Amino acid sequence: MSKTDDLKNRTLSLKRTFNAPIALVWEAWTQPEHIAQWWGPKGMETRVIEHDFRVGGKWQYAMTMPDGKEFTTEGVYLEIVERKKIVSSADFKPMTEGVEIQALFEEQGDKTHFTFNCVHATEEYCKQQEQMGFYNGWGSVFDRLGEFLQP
Repeated sequence: MSKTDDLKNRTLSLKRTFNAPIALVWEAWTQPEHIAQWWGPKGMETRVIEHDFRVGGKWQYAMTMPDGKEFTTEGVYLEIVERKKIVSSADFKPMTEGVEIQALFEEQGDKTHFTFNCVHATEEYCKQQEQMGFYNGWGSVFDRLGEFLQP
């Protein structure tokens, strides 16, 4: 394997600790009525079009930007381990296509440690996505999730 193909060089990651039990965080990620409340950066509205939460099942969300423009994000669930891991293909057209997203959950008492990985096909594509604002965009999404999880 060449260095440019090294998984860590193709992966962007974010970590958070949510002040909520793992059952609640898992439900926020797996129930369409909850996903619609937090998925997407601040200022965007999300509508769940399809959510077949099973390995091989498809998901598709429409996201409306503050200027009224809408784009679709979609993928297929590749691996699901209850309250531990959700792995999916993902396309966020036209900005990001052909990535794998991994949501990893770890129980820490009444809190949940969360890791989000986005794996790109090449190191070059990974760097391009980072420069396009990966950390700001997804950071905003997970800020919204943290707010949603508060009582």
